[in-house]
Amino acid sequence: MFGVMKIGVLQEQQTGERRIGLVPSVVKSLTAKGHTIIVERGAGLQAGFDDASFTDAGGLVADRSEVIAQCDVIVHVAVPTPAEIAELRPHTTLISLLYPKRHPDVLQALAARQISAIAMDAMPRTTRAQSMDVLSSQNNLAGYKAVIVAANAVGSIFPMMTTAAGTLRPARVLIYGAGVAGLQAIATARRLGAVVEVSDIRPETKEQVESLGGKFIMVEGLDQVEVVGGYVAGASSDVLARQKEAVEASLVKADVVITTALVAGGAAPILITEEQVRKMKRGAVIVDMATEAGGNCAVSQPDATVDVHGVRVIGCNNLAATVPTHASELYAKNIATFLDYAANEAGIKTDVSDDIIGATLVVHQSEVRA
Repeated sequence: MFGVMKIGVLQEQQTGERRIGLVPSVVKSLTAKGHTIIVERGAGLQAGFDDASFTDAGGLVADRSEVIAQCDVIVHVAVPTPAEIAELRPHTTLISLLYPKRHPDVLQALAARQISAIAMDAMPRTTRAQSMDVLSSQNNLAGYKAVIVAANAVGSIFPMMTTAAGTLRPARVLIYGAGVAGLQAIATARRLGAVVEVSDIRPETKEQVESLGGKFIMVEGLDQVEVVGGYVAGASSDVLARQKEAVEASLVKADVVITTALVAGGAAPILITEEQVRKMKRGAVIVDMATEAGGNCAVSQPDATVDVHGVRVIGCNNLAATVPTHASELYAKNIATFLDYAANEAGIKTDVSDDIIGATLVVHQSEVRA
């Protein structure tokens, strides 16, 4: 049986977070199913949605305290701050990005407040859960924006250009990682006319890279790397050494480098050392998309730009939030699909034997499950 709920949407408090958890089109579809949606006044303005757009869609608009007081389910985007957690009522269910392995203190604080928590970033990478996968939807946008950031920062243009004064060569772009963000970065850089090379330890990504016009950096033995569930389960030291050597040969020639590598929920691996940065071309640009998880470049700083040995290194914690309208639309659709799946007569399902609920319900009845 499908249950109806009072669902609240709060304005995000994290610095730089411009997204909102639900957008008017999704509010309209949820209210049509009987849910009551209450949005904090002004919560959608930074994403391009005014209060009237929510009320026109059938939602209600209220002050923050009233949203918290009335709603048993709160839809959120960024990892909540201690102050945000302290505001929530006990026995509320919070649906948000949480990154449990990086933020165990957040889970403990939620449990202490008797708040159940759904971590949308913990969604299993299965066909059934694909339409709820917020990491894929947000990383897709982040991969696009990383190339735009790099193109704006580098001192040369991306495409080859023939002029009366001579011919300008195309930019050389090196991308670490051919996941969702990396693949979108390849497509965007190619659309802008760059020559794109790509490094990934997973051999099955070679075909995807080449289908987008990129050159996959292949070394002997890479096709023997063991991959389980989309993640590398084993690679010999010889293969890793050969790959590092081959990638460095491309790194020193690159005008732009974009790093996208993350480990599921944990700290990001260091892929570029300071010594390697020293070998790069003066004026080259590195966009490190993994700085929120520690960074892929040894010298990058979270949400900051630093010049190191003549290379501009740009740390980007949350690129999806810099395109908040489309990011919010995709996030909201993921949330709506999850609510359709998870809603029952009691509210949100808590059956952890279900693969989706079991993976995402990281705090329940004062217990941290992650």
